[in-house]
Amino acid sequence: MRKIMRILAINPGSTSTKISVFDELNEIFTQTIRHSTDELALYSKIIDQYDFRKKILIEVLEKEHIPVSSINVVVGRGGLLKPIPGGVYKVNDILIEDLRKEILGEHASNLGGILADCIAKEIGNDVNAFIVDPVVVDELDDIARPSGCPELPRISIFHALNQKAVARRFAREIGKKYEELNLIVVHLGGGITIGAHKHGRVVDVNNGLDGEGPFSPERAGTVPIGALVKLCFSRKYELHEVRKMITGKGGLVAYLGTNNANEVEQRITKGSQKDKNIYESMAYQIAKDIGAYSTVLKGEIDAILITGGLANSAMLIEWIKERVSFIAPIHIYPGEDEMKALAEGVYYALKGELEIRDYN
Repeated sequence: MRKIMRILAINPGSTSTKISVFDELNEIFTQTIRHSTDELALYSKIIDQYDFRKKILIEVLEKEHIPVSSINVVVGRGGLLKPIPGGVYKVNDILIEDLRKEILGEHASNLGGILADCIAKEIGNDVNAFIVDPVVVDELDDIARPSGCPELPRISIFHALNQKAVARRFAREIGKKYEELNLIVVHLGGGITIGAHKHGRVVDVNNGLDGEGPFSPERAGTVPIGALVKLCFSRKYELHEVRKMITGKGGLVAYLGTNNANEVEQRITKGSQKDKNIYESMAYQIAKDIGAYSTVLKGEIDAILITGGLANSAMLIEWIKERVSFIAPIHIYPGEDEMKALAEGVYYALKGELEIRDYN
């Protein structure tokens, strides 16, 4: 490997492909490439877009005078694979096959590993492709899986990439290993997930996608289940409408008509009591779940780490701190830097500080 590790990180979204180039951990270039509806309409399936996206990606790099041949590590966002422990995975044929088969569904993130693999092979020279902490990371303790209905087991879907990256970052800052610590990590974004990290494993976490935990800017979180069942059988709503109530049009959107926390805070500053009540209720629910997850770790908690876009909100953070500061020291990591998280994961793995796992 060259003296300087040059990393290309790829994060495909539904209508965009974000790319970043790092020399070691120094970001030297980043760009979000937008794809028009007309361009994407040429492909019946998302997975078929990989060649189109690859060509544009390479063109952008060359325009910025970053030849693909200068890259010696490629890392892509992990897709909807089978449930796996967290960590850094070297892309292999089995992983690519599962992404192409869309074993857990169609999603743009499935292109991450495929694009990384294609570009690494095109470069040659023993350049390898990796993925880091996909959303399907599942490290739940068995005791956390029953829900009360055998037909509806609890499953692990959360902001694994950001939660794990922040946890490892904190561990490095205090001179310890992630595997030595007990942490509660709180991701505050369009969805909210709260994970109990026990010695390097997320042993319990709410399913922030599918209606569990605090409500968030766009998601309903845990709702009264009896009332939900009645609503589903009221014949007033179609399946897709109920799904939207839970994910997309729930939470702040449902109550206040916006998912923009800055807008809500401006209204509160101007005296809106309704906005204050709902926004503070969201903080209350977040704090309540932090308290619940502290019991998972039996109160033995080294720190509470709060990250994500909403971690920039002094108002929200203060409300949360008021209720949970007695549990453990609180550390704030504002924003969600997925590109940095991808680069850090593969960088520390290739330095031998993280295990490189095999997907099988």
